[in-house]
Amino acid sequence: MKARAPILEWRGVTKRFGGKLVLDRLDLTVAAGRSLVIMGGSGQGKSVTLKLALGLLRPDAGKIRFEGRRLPGGLRGAQQRLYRVAGVLFQGAALFDSLTVWENVAFRLINADGLGRKVAKAAALEALEQVRLEPAVADLYPSELSGGMQKRVGLARAIVARPKILFFDEPTTGLDPVTADAINLLIVDLVKRLGCTAVSITHDVGSARTIADEIAMLDQGKVVWRGSVADLDQSRDPAVRRFVRSGARDAT
Repeated sequence: MKARAPILEWRGVTKRFGGKLVLDRLDLTVAAGRSLVIMGGSGQGKSVTLKLALGLLRPDAGKIRFEGRRLPGGLRGAQQRLYRVAGVLFQGAALFDSLTVWENVAFRLINADGLGRKVAKAAALEALEQVRLEPAVADLYPSELSGGMQKRVGLARAIVARPKILFFDEPTTGLDPVTADAINLLIVDLVKRLGCTAVSITHDVGSARTIADEIAMLDQGKVVWRGSVADLDQSRDPAVRRFVRSGARDAT
């Protein structure tokens, strides 16, 4: 079977903050239509890897490409193409407190895509239904929702424009185990239904096992292991084994 071409890739990417080396010639690819989870402990470069792809940071060395074109690539280049076809679920949902739920979900449609409010609200209601929230939620404010409901609203906002690629930043942080499991299963369902690529970062081993096709483990700014979920427990890399054991203890 012919291997799928990468839709997103980091090649020899290095990033420092002051004197601290965070990413050390990182090589990583994501195949189109696959769900890749990037795992690792605190300070190992997970968030930086994601922020580099989203154009929130720039690498000190190396190249990042989306659909074969280098990021950021200027105002009309690959970065803008990525923004047009990407959805992002931020850690903590990152909703606007002053906007209603439907306005949060439709924010991109109204402010970037130029849709009228009536059309945008209809799309927002459809997205809310896909994340299993009732229409009555649409006119509430984020402060009136539980943490799990806020996460679902953030997920609805990420999928409302039917993205080609989804980014998930610690999707289960701060949630109780039951709610976290529900969010994980919802992510799996939505990624399959949309037929899109997914890139997630997490320190939650249980979450990674649920949502990933493949897992890449970062340690000291490099990928020290990559493989399927089924192969995770068979890794002999010390960093991987420590991480998996710590996740198993946290789950008990």
